[in-house]
Amino acid sequence: MRTSIGPFTLPSDSLITKVPELTLWFWSVKILSTGMGESASDFFVKWWGPGIAVPLAGILLVVALWIQFAERRYVAWTYWTAVVMVSVFGTMAADVVHKGAGIPYGISTIFFAIALAGIFVLWYASERTLSIHSITTVRRELFYWAAVMTTFALGTAAGDMTAHSMGIGFLASGFLFAALFALPALAWKFLGLDGVVAFWAAYILTRPLGASFSDWMAVPTNAGGLGWGYGWTTFVLTAIIVALVAYLQVTKADVSPETHVGFAPSATPSGRRVGR
Repeated sequence: MRTSIGPFTLPSDSLITKVPELTLWFWSVKILSTGMGESASDFFVKWWGPGIAVPLAGILLVVALWIQFAERRYVAWTYWTAVVMVSVFGTMAADVVHKGAGIPYGISTIFFAIALAGIFVLWYASERTLSIHSITTVRRELFYWAAVMTTFALGTAAGDMTAHSMGIGFLASGFLFAALFALPALAWKFLGLDGVVAFWAAYILTRPLGASFSDWMAVPTNAGGLGWGYGWTTFVLTAIIVALVAYLQVTKADVSPETHVGFAPSATPSGRRVGR
């Protein structure tokens, strides 16, 4: 049985989990992709202008998601290509809201936070779960990618707010979000925070975390950065991502053997399950 979405025909049921296991590999590639999305967005918008860069990124995002939806199980290169394109386009979307419409970062942060909360409410009302390890139907995958897209826009706005509006700077913002990123994991491990809540809190924070360090690497030294430029920063981060994803594609190091036969919630080495 298949589902049609516009011009696309997609598998509609009997999907094996479409996301990787929550390992160090996942968080490493995720943070790198947020940094790469930030630098690539700035580089291509300045090179081609927003009139070309934004529509092109949107087209590439649609193509990447189409390929991702067409798969019936998690495949490293299709999944992470979609994440990277969400990162690039999500950054552009947040920047357009601020620079194009003149909306302050604080207002856009609140707007995207409300939008994300709305997606979570609709997702839970429909599926009774927000676990990423329950992504076994097209409808759940649609909710998942809508949430992912909004977390990128929210994280971009929040990171720019701390770096620019609050005057903290890129490097200090990076350390701030690194500390905040650790809090959900600590709260889950020691205080019994629900695994799904901990995951999405950490996931949102990866965006400003990666973007802050990416901006710090790219901006000139007289602005407190390393002065690599957005082009070289994009190239370096992309090369690392490609190498890691190629490794994951070959080794399946981020795929639980259980996910080859059906749904399996993520578990820590100690056996404690997450994201259920």
